[in-house]
Amino acid sequence: MHDEGGTGVPILLLHGLMGSARTWRDQLEWLRGYGHVYTFDAAGHGRPAPTELTTEAFIDDLAAATAQITEPMVVIGHSMGGLHGWVFAARYPGRVRALVVEDIAPDFTGRTAANWAAMIEAWPPFPDERAVLDFFGPVAGRYFLNSFEQAADGYRLHGSVATFRAISEEWGTRDFWAQWKAITVPALLIEGEFTITPEGQMWQMALAHPDAAYVKIPNSGHLVHDDQPERYRAEVEQFLRRVLGK
Repeated sequence: MHDEGGTGVPILLLHGLMGSARTWRDQLEWLRGYGHVYTFDAAGHGRPAPTELTTEAFIDDLAAATAQITEPMVVIGHSMGGLHGWVFAARYPGRVRALVVEDIAPDFTGRTAANWAAMIEAWPPFPDERAVLDFFGPVAGRYFLNSFEQAADGYRLHGSVATFRAISEEWGTRDFWAQWKAITVPALLIEGEFTITPEGQMWQMALAHPDAAYVKIPNSGHLVHDDQPERYRAEVEQFLRRVLGK
């Protein structure tokens, strides 16, 4: 866990699959105005993965890493981080005071990551920053520059493709509706216009929750906070002002 500064209510930022704590760099300054900000590198992302690659194992790791934070947290998660945020809240309800979930849904059952994993395995080491940006484009390229590790032969993944695939494949074998429906803390659901989530599920999440707001942000893909940072900030700030009384 990384202490990013600020004072007051703890705010924990959780990154998406293949991401890292550094992918939140552009959000840190304004979030410090609302509390004490922490970022976190999920297991298997630049550090050892759990022995069992289940969501519950990742939540156990997250719970242990954040044990020193004794005050209930605002948890802000993107993609995998959003899922981990609400499963963490369901298992440890006294440790979470509010949730922001960005572009992830409870039910991907039946989906496979085989083709996606094969594509990732074909990625070469990228010799420099320009090569990463040229390959992925300016938005996803910056995301991966903030996630890759820099080795002698260039920029490369900071974890095993087999691990990333196993994380994703687990989502194809189960759903997380029960964990979502167990949560009662205030929640903000943010979906991209060009989303990876099954159609309508994030809206259904809002309908199933006693205190959830839902917004779809136009002209944004899966990386909503990077595609449309000003709109993302406006929505999150409005939510934080409500739940924190600021």
